[in-house]
Amino acid sequence: MGIGVSGWRLAAAVARTGQLGVVSGVALDTTLARRLQRGDPGGDLRRALAHFPYPEVAERILRRYFVSGGIAPGRPFRPVPRLGLRPHRARDELTVAGNFTEVWLAREGHDGPVGINYLEKVQLATPAAAYGAMLAGVDYVLMGAGIPSEIPALLDALARHAPAELSVTVSGSEERHILTFDPVDRIGTPAGTRPGALPEPLRRPRMLAIVSSTVLATYLCRSPATRPDGFVLETPSAGGHSAPPRGRMRLSGTGEPVYGPRDALDLAGVARLGLPFWLAGGYGTPEGLAEARAAGATGIQAGTVFALCRESGLDPALRRQVRDRAALGTLTVLNAPDTSPAGFPFKVAGLPETLSEPDTYQERPRLCDLGYLRTPYLSPAGSVGYRCAAEPVDAYVRKGGAEQDTAGRRCLCNALTADIGLGQHRSDGYAEPALVTLGQDLSCLEGLPSDDCSAADVVAHLLGG
Repeated sequence: MGIGVSGWRLAAAVARTGQLGVVSGVALDTTLARRLQRGDPGGDLRRALAHFPYPEVAERILRRYFVSGGIAPGRPFRPVPRLGLRPHRARDELTVAGNFTEVWLAREGHDGPVGINYLEKVQLATPAAAYGAMLAGVDYVLMGAGIPSEIPALLDALARHAPAELSVTVSGSEERHILTFDPVDRIGTPAGTRPGALPEPLRRPRMLAIVSSTVLATYLCRSPATRPDGFVLETPSAGGHSAPPRGRMRLSGTGEPVYGPRDALDLAGVARLGLPFWLAGGYGTPEGLAEARAAGATGIQAGTVFALCRESGLDPALRRQVRDRAALGTLTVLNAPDTSPAGFPFKVAGLPETLSEPDTYQERPRLCDLGYLRTPYLSPAGSVGYRCAAEPVDAYVRKGGAEQDTAGRRCLCNALTADIGLGQHRSDGYAEPALVTLGQDLSCLEGLPSDDCSAADVVAHLLGG
């Protein structure tokens, strides 16, 4: 769910009910750094960092980012190092620590299952991020927005604290580009490891691939090296990014991609693969859960109903606005084909003063300073550079990008961070606006116990209690 909407508080609340609580694994280096600069109210992050198995790393992070009492309102946050192919110790340390603290807090005080959700599109963060989550004992790693064929082997290597490799797509290059992450070389050995001894192996989490077609699920099962431990099968109505339609792109009267019979999920075909699967996108109701189980699914993945509950990380004002508009029947969620720099269709909730509004979008200066969705490309000189379709148009074109690919692109990195109250304030006084993503099937909001329901209330509602 975006950045930080499904944070540790929500995941912990769901896990305490015995269900799988999942934290969003995107940009946890930035959210850790910004919350520390806000003064870490309640001391939760510092409590988690006190258990981080690399105390010297934790101390370096606190010295750099923690501000007692918090920075003044409107003051810009200190930046964090951007992702790249070249090794960068401070960046990797912050990524490992950010994922560790989020999962550690989600698991604190109970024995319910906790997972973390990554985007395959954010390849450059994955090895360090997964290692941090595994240090905290994460139970499941979920990954979508791409083909996560190398993740099972990556998790195997990280569980041994061994060097892990991940292929990175570089536009314009026919060579294979490898991102290597060696935990011992980059971060060190965990505290308590005897000199000269290997660290104790980590528990290897189960891996769930988020896919939208039986063809992809079958492809991933072709080999033990790429075979996940299960699937989340998403329909096009699920929130966030969705796969484009198979075949030629056609748009509806509202400008949304048109999906056809080729995009329908073959649930019987997935069931024959012999792995558990969950259904997502239009199943977040008691009836949807019953339908999923009748089709052979283990259960469902629900996002929208939890994004609007009390423990959600979504800014309370945005949460109230969404619920009020949904109750009045005036909330629209469009599957916008040209919003995300990643190039995938992206669900956008229509809310005033957010980037869903053309005027708000036009007023925002184009820039890319967080860079999670940047695309590596091969320059004419043979070096690897980075570009983003949401950056200034002339800069994108100068880097070899097509100008038409920039039309309508929003900076999701900054907007989704603003969704949770951590938006950047620029030195000229400009504050980053939000952009809310939800699933398109809003019937899941009907019948909930109250306008301020808890995650436990949502679980009980879905289970028919």
